[in-house]
Amino acid sequence: MRFLGHSTARLELGGRVVLTDPVLTPKVSLLRRMVPPLRPEDWADADLVLVSHLHGDHLHLPSLRMLRPDTRVVVPRGAGEWVRRRGVQRVEEIDVGQTIVDGGLRVTATFAEHSGHRWGPRSTRGPQAPALGHVLEADGLRIYASGDTDLFDGMGSLGDLDVALLPVWGWGPNLGEGHLDPERAAVALDLLRPRLAVPVHWGTLAVAGLTRAPAGHGANMRALLHDPPHRFAAAAARHGTTSRITIARPGQDVPLDGSRPDGPNGTPAQTHRPDGPLVPPSDGGSEGPG
Repeated sequence: MRFLGHSTARLELGGRVVLTDPVLTPKVSLLRRMVPPLRPEDWADADLVLVSHLHGDHLHLPSLRMLRPDTRVVVPRGAGEWVRRRGVQRVEEIDVGQTIVDGGLRVTATFAEHSGHRWGPRSTRGPQAPALGHVLEADGLRIYASGDTDLFDGMGSLGDLDVALLPVWGWGPNLGEGHLDPERAAVALDLLRPRLAVPVHWGTLAVAGLTRAPAGHGANMRALLHDPPHRFAAAAARHGTTSRITIARPGQDVPLDGSRPDGPNGTPAQTHRPDGPLVPPSDGGSEGPG
C-alpha cells in the first residue's frame, strides 16, 4: 500500500486499485497540503473508491471529479444521489454489515463512531449518512480501514486482521468528538490486534498560515504535523502491543508484511516491532471538516 496523506491510502488488492477517502488536491477549503503534491500515477488508475463519511476532507468532491468517470465510488447509505448530482457518475451505496465484491476483492462496511452529517457534528443541515469503516479481503489479507472513528463497542470483534489503518490525529491544534488521538488509537490497537498497524489521518493538512503563527501556536502546529504517530507507537508499546507499527510519511509505500519500506528519495519509513526501539517524539518539526 501507499499512504497518500490524511486518510487517503492506495491499496492494490485482488487485481484492483483501491483508494480510501481520496483527497488529491493542494487544498481543502481553508486547509492546505503541507507535504509534496501527489502524482497522477498515485491515483489515476483507481478502480474502486471507498468513502467513509461525508465530511469534506473525506468525501472531497473536487478529488472525486478528478478520477476516471468509470471509477466505482462507494459511499455510505443515503449519500448516493447527493454525490451523483454533484458530478460523480458511478456511485453506489453501502451500509454497516453489507458487502460488495469487485473482482477478487470483498469489502464489508463496519460501524464507525463519528458524525454522519456533511457539516456535523455541530450542524445538522445538509445530507446525512452513517459514518463507516471498511474491511477489505483479498490475496489472503484482511485489512481494516477505520475512517474517522472513536472507540466503540464491538471494535474488538472484527475478526482476525492482518493490517489496520488507524487515525491518530487530524488537521488542527485539537480534535473534535468522534476521533482517535494517539493514546486512544493505542487502545484501539489493543482491541483490534492486527499484525501490522499503519497510522493515518496526520501530517498532511493544516489551516493556511497556522504553522507560521506567532508565539507557541505555530510551533505546536508544526509538532502536530510530526509527533502523533510517534506518540501512538510509544503508547502502544506501553500497552504491550504485539503488532508491528509502520510510520510512513505521505507518499511512502508500506509493505503489508511489515518489512521495512523505502520511501520517496530513498527515505525509509519507520517500522516499530514489539521488541524493538521506538523513535522518540519530536520537540518540533516540519477541528472542522474532519
